[in-house]
Amino acid sequence: MNDITLGDVTITRIEEMHGPIMPADQFFPDLPEQAWQDHRETLVPDHLGADDAMVHVAMQTWLLRSGGRTILVDTGVGNDKPRPAVAAWDGLRLDYLGNLARAGVRPEDVDLVVNTHLHVDHVGWNTRLVDGVWVPTFPNATYLMPKADFEFWNPANNSDITGGVNENVFEDSVAPVHAAGQVQLWETSHTIDAHLRLEAAPGHTPGSSVVKLESGSDRALLAGDLMHTPLQVTHPDHSSCFCQDPAQARTTRRELLGWAADMSALVLPAHFSGHSALEVVMDTDSGFAIKKWGPFARY
Repeated sequence: MNDITLGDVTITRIEEMHGPIMPADQFFPDLPEQAWQDHRETLVPDHLGADDAMVHVAMQTWLLRSGGRTILVDTGVGNDKPRPAVAAWDGLRLDYLGNLARAGVRPEDVDLVVNTHLHVDHVGWNTRLVDGVWVPTFPNATYLMPKADFEFWNPANNSDITGGVNENVFEDSVAPVHAAGQVQLWETSHTIDAHLRLEAAPGHTPGSSVVKLESGSDRALLAGDLMHTPLQVTHPDHSSCFCQDPAQARTTRRELLGWAADMSALVLPAHFSGHSALEVVMDTDSGFAIKKWGPFARY
């Protein structure tokens, strides 16, 4: 099952790819090896390799149908993109648009694209290469982007981008959409409709955000990069090596996991493999615990 309905909102998981990404001790430098060992039963094989200690993740989009609109939350790595810092993502040729079509959505059907932040693996399908030119993949969509990230990841403002994972990203996946007049920048919070609201969730990047869903009695948190592994539920004070402000990321993670626990909300991170989603509860020892996995079929 790749579709669920919460209140008046339907959520569909659209896969770009999934599998191992990098060693656990590099991805989370300050997370003790013993913590991975203590939680192997929970993590292996969906989130951690059985033999090689590689963290497993998914690149995926959350497709929302709400208020008569078709909404995409995050757009993966993308095809044909030059990514010198990440060889596995350089010049990809994947059937993402085919997966979207099999969910009943053509590019021209999309009304809204939400980039929770502007990292390389969240904006890739914002554009596609047509006759050597990067053009918006979704020609009729408004692209919601956090202003703080739009400014931070613009190479004109940030000389540290060259040589890093976000090299070329602004030029090929953000600027062309902005030039087409399809970008709407927002700050602090933004109401999408009666059921969906964007809220700033800084730390991972300056403009990182989440989408809160509240419809009828149902609640969900489309969590972006609040977490990259379920181990951060039980160890919420540990951030990934890609977090710009690890201390702020830790504070944000505790705050939002607390909201999810209080509201019995389904948490849908951008990169969880396996069942892709989960519910959390408060735990006196570590802060939080996994209550149960979400209803999506395992990858």
